[in-house]
Amino acid sequence: MPTPLRRLLVRLPVPLTLFALYTAVSVNRHRSMLTSGFDLGIFTQAVRGYAELRAPVAELKSPGFALLGDHFHPVLALLAPLYRLWPSPVTLLVAQAALLALSAVPVTTLATERLGRLAGTSLGLAYGLSWGIQGAVGFDFHEIAFAVPLLAMSLTRLARGHHLATALWALPLLLVKEDQAATVAAIGVLLLLRGSRRLGAALTAVAALAGFLLITVVIPAMNPLGTYEYLHSARGHGENPFARLLLPLDKAWLPLALLAPTLLLAARSSIALIAVPTLLLRMWSANESYWGTGFHYSAVLMPVVFTAMLDARVRHRLIAHAALAVALAWTATGLPLREAVTPDAWRVPSPVTTTETVLALIPEGTAVAADNRFAAALTARHTVYLFPTHPSQGIRPEWVAVSDPPGRSPLPAAENLAAREALPGRGYLLVAGAPGIRLYRLPPPG
Repeated sequence: MPTPLRRLLVRLPVPLTLFALYTAVSVNRHRSMLTSGFDLGIFTQAVRGYAELRAPVAELKSPGFALLGDHFHPVLALLAPLYRLWPSPVTLLVAQAALLALSAVPVTTLATERLGRLAGTSLGLAYGLSWGIQGAVGFDFHEIAFAVPLLAMSLTRLARGHHLATALWALPLLLVKEDQAATVAAIGVLLLLRGSRRLGAALTAVAALAGFLLITVVIPAMNPLGTYEYLHSARGHGENPFARLLLPLDKAWLPLALLAPTLLLAARSSIALIAVPTLLLRMWSANESYWGTGFHYSAVLMPVVFTAMLDARVRHRLIAHAALAVALAWTATGLPLREAVTPDAWRVPSPVTTTETVLALIPEGTAVAADNRFAAALTARHTVYLFPTHPSQGIRPEWVAVSDPPGRSPLPAAENLAAREALPGRGYLLVAGAPGIRLYRLPPPG
């Protein structure tokens, strides 16, 4: 068998298996209305804007809000051709599944080179089933899906000693999100320490300058308030910096959880240090969601720790099989991919079917105020604003779709209920009601 064909057959099974799992679970969650306006709806609006040759405006954030004024992620424009062909939030979910699965190719290839085919396959699957990757699969769509394969390509080159390729794969991270500048700078520092002084220094300088300009000039220029909104929460406000970074003690679980999928072996390689800037930024934040293992925040760190594990020159093949066993056991505790073997997860609840019937009453192309639960399902066919922020004095969509009973996002359930009960007094008539949903309409004048 020719060598290129042999290599292809070695590389394909892991990413194809992972792609099938990621796609099935994420699309099924959307079909069951377990996705949300924040964030799948927001990103769908932005990609729809690119596809229609408009600015990436996200009305769910606020009317006319250019999403590049929130985070810098022009890489999303790459999804515009796909969305043009298939205008649906599902397009974003499938693209994310493909990107995450693609990231397993360089990790599996490096593992196969160093541990053999069987152990390499086990480690590739352990990577793809790691809790950080699964967190991204289970929570809507996010731009960091582009960062994961780029990091995997860059760091596996670093583990092989290919420094120029490392830098070239790292540079596009600056187009994924502004916080990736810290990661690129860390890669530059490591290149410098590993002997490529000029290349490492240049990459670090470019990343530092880009990060500074993005958060002080570029994003504020596109933000309606002229600011980078996340800078305020990053300030210390006179607090003890060590206490803020280390307390509460719940934060100590995050570094340990990141090393656990690699049986702590990633700590033996300096490549693991590339995770430090992201860890510090998250632990410094006052938002406790950043400290835990939920959501999508740790997906970008999985290529770091698994490549570090391989860079540590792990020789025993049983280590790879043990890592896969850990990933499977962790999945069984309730990670998103467990749904793939849970029969009840594939049954669409009857209230969801009823809700889809009610939402279908809204004519295509009209303006809708929808709560967080329904927004993602409507963004491809309508102009969608967030309820209960809207209807407002300036924005009065013709239709309003709200949960029954009221949801708890973005405001507490009691406030959502009060806003819903106020709709008749604002001129809205109840058009349809069913378990899980109420649909209101603003009658046309006359």
